[in-house]
Amino acid sequence: MITIRETAILLTAAVIAVSLFRLMRLSSILGYVTAGIAIGPWGLNLISDVARLSQVSEFGIVLLLFVIGLELQPTRLWVMRRNVFGLGAAQVLLCASVLGILAWACGQPPVTAAVIGFGLSLSSTPLVLQVLAERKQLKSPHGRAAFGILLFQDLAVLPVLAILPLLVPHDAGSAHGPWGTQLLKLFLVIALVVIGGGRIVLRPLLRIVARIQVTEVFSAAALLVVIATSLLAKFVGLSASLGAFLAGVLLADSEFRHELEADLEPFKGLLLGLFFIAVGMDANLGLLRLEPLTVLGVTAGFLAVKVLAITLVGRLGGLRPESARRLGFSLPTGGEFAFVLFTLAAGQRLFEQRTADLLILAVTLSMMLGPLLLLAYEAVQRNWLTPAKPAFDPIDEPDSPVIIAGFGRFGQIVARVLRVKGIAFTALDNNQTHVDFVRGFGNQVYYGDASRLDLLRAAGAATAQFLVLAIDDTEASTRTAVVVREQFPHLTIFARARNRQHAFALMDAGVKEANVVRETYASSLEMAGAVLEALGEEPARVSEAVRRFRQHDEQTLLAQYAVKEDEEKFKATSREAAEQLEKLFESDRSTEAR
Repeated sequence: MITIRETAILLTAAVIAVSLFRLMRLSSILGYVTAGIAIGPWGLNLISDVARLSQVSEFGIVLLLFVIGLELQPTRLWVMRRNVFGLGAAQVLLCASVLGILAWACGQPPVTAAVIGFGLSLSSTPLVLQVLAERKQLKSPHGRAAFGILLFQDLAVLPVLAILPLLVPHDAGSAHGPWGTQLLKLFLVIALVVIGGGRIVLRPLLRIVARIQVTEVFSAAALLVVIATSLLAKFVGLSASLGAFLAGVLLADSEFRHELEADLEPFKGLLLGLFFIAVGMDANLGLLRLEPLTVLGVTAGFLAVKVLAITLVGRLGGLRPESARRLGFSLPTGGEFAFVLFTLAAGQRLFEQRTADLLILAVTLSMMLGPLLLLAYEAVQRNWLTPAKPAFDPIDEPDSPVIIAGFGRFGQIVARVLRVKGIAFTALDNNQTHVDFVRGFGNQVYYGDASRLDLLRAAGAATAQFLVLAIDDTEASTRTAVVVREQFPHLTIFARARNRQHAFALMDAGVKEANVVRETYASSLEMAGAVLEALGEEPARVSEAVRRFRQHDEQTLLAQYAVKEDEEKFKATSREAAEQLEKLFESDRSTEAR
């Protein structure tokens, strides 16, 4: 067990290091690793028993595998099959082959070289996902590709961890025993967890616990599921992570998936942080002092191989050159499973402890350097590789009564109606590619940022009557509204809002609430009316129901806007509005019944 003193040291180091790294816009995982180095044997030596800390922190990896298993819904895997089983398999195969061949060329036996190549081909799932999330790139083409590759890596590591003991040399007379026994254990665990424990025991027990409706009891049950399946796997000599992963897969399509994930998230985050602190403490920095060229050579070598190989995989997978390069610089680091794999391999005597220490230190350094490499690439891309943006278009029709800011799907529909009625307009959009595409269909649209005062003046804002604010980006939309209200108060703004919060921001900027149009609101009401008519309701009653709902919702929007800064009052207003609407329609049903 970790003492209270050690807990205080760990928390203090984590809070200080992670806060400093986040202030520098670096990954929090780097902060955890640095904190471990600072308080470990090669730093201040405040905690010397790293093995005891590692035993506790490795449960974070177990929880991570369980949550990954929860994500593996068959439908989701099918949707992502190209990224997961296409790009993911290609990345692991190419990187493991190249790195394995290099390890073999350096004198390692073939089996050992294969283990080293596979271990170094893996990337850190929490590190990469967090770095991409911090840059809001998870939904970008390279972000989706990275997620698919990481998912395949997590899937690929499990059978390797399971069969790793089989790679240990045995006497010829007992060669069949370990293989047969280990495979039998593997199939037995899968059968018990997936067929027996899950369908017969696990889900019914979770349903009983859910009926109790006590949050902490369900959280305890979630932890028990993970611990029980991990213990079962360890009992038969397999990886605890494998058992947790199987349990997660089993519950991926159950009604408890989201609740389990939410309950385990705090434990997973805390224990993963502890795991990375242990990684920093366990790094043998003595090797860096004794053999700096060897350590740095191994680190730089496998980082360079992975950047080039993953970029190539991205290009072959159909990504654009810039996206492929971003993918390459997002995934070059080593992963947390490399620590587990190399430690187990050293324990099984597949290679010497010195080799394991060297590889673990190289992976640790790569995890610290990886985010910095991505920052360096982005700086180079921004300053030297990105072509200069073209100058904003000169506007030669500034006397239109209407200016449309944002010429996406929303703005185009407004423009088409105005064109049918013969009303002139000036359209602005700040996406050059989008402007070129729209012009190809005969639309007159100008490239420019509508939040810029000089461009608004050039577009004729001083003489125009109306501004249709249809910009997709909420911050740019609100910024434009503020500029227009300050500089051109005579302009009447009709603004598209992405959601309620965007609507509140526009109203704060001075846009009249009656002129704020929520983008999916009218179409949702139209569909609701169509569904009611399809169910047999009379059109007049449908129109009245939709009208009353719209009126009530607009009143609710104003009431929520008045208290939007007070979270408790905002929630209370929402509850009261829902109750009022329910009573309103209940009254309507009673009237119709009479």
